[in-house]
Amino acid sequence: MSDALTPFRLDGRVVLVTGASSGLGQHFARLLASVGARVAVAARRADKLQGVVDDIAAAGGEARAFTLDVTDAASVRACLDAVGAWGVPDVVINNAGVTVTRPLLEQTEEDFDQVLDTNLKGCWLVATEAARRMVAAGKGGAIVNVASILGERVAGGVAPYAISKAGVVQATKAMALELARHRIHVNALLPGYVVTDLNRDFLTSEAGDKLRSRIPSRRFGELTDLDGPLLLLASDAGAAMSGATVAVDGAHLVSSL
Repeated sequence: MSDALTPFRLDGRVVLVTGASSGLGQHFARLLASVGARVAVAARRADKLQGVVDDIAAAGGEARAFTLDVTDAASVRACLDAVGAWGVPDVVINNAGVTVTRPLLEQTEEDFDQVLDTNLKGCWLVATEAARRMVAAGKGGAIVNVASILGERVAGGVAPYAISKAGVVQATKAMALELARHRIHVNALLPGYVVTDLNRDFLTSEAGDKLRSRIPSRRFGELTDLDGPLLLLASDAGAAMSGATVAVDGAHLVSSL
């Protein structure tokens, strides 16, 4: 491997990926294992993670599954205690997220709480608990908060989600400010519309075609489009970056209004 790519490697480092049972989380876990990380994959149901662990092992990597409810501080502490058998995480990928799609006037308090508790409070709980342990261990690290382009723009029908992701963007900046002195860099990844098994039917529908026509690149993202940006933010290659928001969206954020 070229020496120029060495800073992007994560050989032997412990990486925690939340929301790893599907979609972006699964992809991130496999990617990080492929560059040498020992990957702790976490979700509310650990049994849903076994396929990811098996795939990584089959490819020569190392992964373990952990139960984690990001909305519950006790669960966050217990998960990090269990991951501690490997060591304090060097990298945290805060990926757990949910949404409720319906018009604003039909959204309920329960909808709001569910989305904000998972997407924003969960991000906060995981990041701060991991950072406390990094500081206590006297080690630096990286935290990557997975936000969304809806943290900077907005769309109809997903108000709590957009609100939560805007909060994640600002939380990232607040964390970066206070953790920089501890050599912990914190950044946010802002994916645009990325094709996954969960949204493929919509994105390939007539409504999806209309959405795609409003993206300057005229294409939806693929999971692999996120590989380079994620590795940059998670590795030593991006160690001087903190408080940054990195959009991967085919210029969607800068499209004309």
